[in-house]
Amino acid sequence: QVHLVESGGGLVQAGGSLRLSCAASGSFFSIENMGWYRQAPGEKRELVAIISRRGTTNVVDSVKGRFTISRDNAKNTVYLQMNSLKPEDTAIYYCNADILTSGLMNYWGQGTQVTVSS
Repeated sequence: QVHLVESGGGLVQAGGSLRLSCAASGSFFSIENMGWYRQAPGEKRELVAIISRRGTTNVVDSVKGRFTISRDNAKNTVYLQMNSLKPEDTAIYYCNADILTSGLMNYWGQGTQVTVSS
């Protein structure tokens, strides 16, 4: 079985920074796309950033220039560096990955709370 374990969430004041981490564990051949999603209260879950196995990245316009996604394939880990945080960034952040086992399957982490105070 494959598991995604997240860490790094917490409470921060507006303008501050946090770095989220998500490590994949279990039995698998490879990890393809990895990404971060977030869901604020009363809102739909939305894509924040995604990175391919080769390192191609894409981030949504609302976080461009503030958030950076990266990965360490040797550690099976994806990161989200969040700078200049705003109260509207407050949400539960979820790690997501396409992982090749006997076939290509999609996995979600448990989510980690990020709260930005004004």
